[in-house]
Amino acid sequence: MGGAEPILTAPAPLLLLAALALDAAVGGLYPIAGALPSPAVVIEYLTLDLERRLNRTERGEVTRLVRGMIVAALITAAAWTIGSVAATFARSQSSFGQLLEIVLLWSCLAVRVPWDRVRAVRRALDTGGSVAARAAATGLSGRPLDALDPHGIARAAIEFAARALDRQVVAPAFWYILLGLPGALAWGAVEAMSRAIGHSDPRHEQFGMTAARLDDALNFLPARLTAVLIILAAAFVPTANPVRGWRTMVQDARSHRSLNAGWPAAALAGALGLALGGPYRQGEVVVHDPWIGRGRARALAIDIGRTLALYAVTCLLVLGLVGALLAGLARL
Repeated sequence: MGGAEPILTAPAPLLLLAALALDAAVGGLYPIAGALPSPAVVIEYLTLDLERRLNRTERGEVTRLVRGMIVAALITAAAWTIGSVAATFARSQSSFGQLLEIVLLWSCLAVRVPWDRVRAVRRALDTGGSVAARAAATGLSGRPLDALDPHGIARAAIEFAARALDRQVVAPAFWYILLGLPGALAWGAVEAMSRAIGHSDPRHEQFGMTAARLDDALNFLPARLTAVLIILAAAFVPTANPVRGWRTMVQDARSHRSLNAGWPAAALAGALGLALGGPYRQGEVVVHDPWIGRGRARALAIDIGRTLALYAVTCLLVLGLVGALLAGLARL
């Protein structure tokens, strides 16, 4: 007797577990593949190319908004379609099909690379001082690194770790479990588009609005789940405090200018007894971002080490949850 196929199929958690474990052990897939660019890089390049062609400043705001909506819809639909075709192929019980699904899912994840990059900042602060630390932290923060002292660089690395846990570990895993490979690839496409054009500056405010709003919507639950996982992980890290993490998350998460980024940042700041965010200088202008957390703003290299411990335990919790889901499905 026919019926609707369930969204969550038995092999799905196993494939996710394999992709997470591979990325944690080896690092990113695409550096291994040599010159082959990752899908996120391809989507960013495509988005920026379309933005240059379609987002003409002489056009009206409505026109630029509609064009941005069309670009976001087409790229997201393309990612969903590729995921659907690949998932259908994998369900044929072909070993190659399942391998293809693992590879595509692996391309959406980043467990090891963010951990390595944050660790490089810690080592630079320990051995090379501010100049080496700024070089190691390049690309980790939207703030101008040349205006940051060693404490600011350490905070930037810690904030990056919280953001990476959310956007590159929990969010793709969440959407894969919920909607399969199409959901994971759609999230990856939206995240890449938002990174490319989802800015609030005058040029991108209208054209990138749809990408930014899609990103906010799709990351709403994963960001909060990440915060809870960080707090749970803090219970297993001797230098962290889960109660303080929960309290800070409740008090300060909504103070962040981002709808979602404040949740994992506040949980991490509270668990470590730090204050993240805060004002910074952009040229001659001081940007008065709020502090996230009520602890110490003078973050040190040792605090980055504590962050790395929390990052690793949080990733282990994600692996454990996926494994528990797999075991539960095996009993059905």
